[in-house]
Amino acid sequence: MLVKLYDENPNPREIEKIVTILRDGGTVVYPTDTLYAIGCDALNVRAVEKICNLKGIDPQKSNLSIICNDLSIMSEYAKVDTPAFKLMKRNLPGPFTFILTTTSSLPKIYKKKKTVGIRVPDNNIIREIVAQLGNPVLSTSIKDDNDEIEYTTNPELIHEKWQDFADIVIDGGNGGIEPSTVVDCTSGHPVIIRQGKGELKF
Repeated sequence: MLVKLYDENPNPREIEKIVTILRDGGTVVYPTDTLYAIGCDALNVRAVEKICNLKGIDPQKSNLSIICNDLSIMSEYAKVDTPAFKLMKRNLPGPFTFILTTTSSLPKIYKKKKTVGIRVPDNNIIREIVAQLGNPVLSTSIKDDNDEIEYTTNPELIHEKWQDFADIVIDGGNGGIEPSTVVDCTSGHPVIIRQGKGELKF
């Protein structure tokens, strides 16, 4: 199913439908401020495992990332010291993924790696979904190195490719081609481990 939503003012009824799908363990392809991504309720282990298998992600070796709608709930899922919080406050919402140590609130699938990526994208669609869901949403890019750019940026072509895997695909306009900048905050000193979209303000 392809649903059109607008970043400026997402339709509450459509948001409600998407949230119901996520609560039932479903998966959704959605826009962010960087790339289109596929996700699920981040606390639903079966749904997380489904996406990891689909994308060939090994949770024991790869960082899983979750989307929060704002900074206030972030500390429930990750350990954030004062310098990291100040850094995130300066840069979020924005095109950044901050790697932090997990807390006990996240399921075991995240704890094997002991770290989690936290995103608060500058995109009202996914942030509103997360707010209504009441849980973070798992986030992994749909981008594949073998894909033509159009199949990662054009919503209709994204739907064509992902309709058999995702319960719903959101058309939030054309997507970007540059991933988020990844910042490791686990050592006490922030380190940029992947420069993507956005310039980090220290």
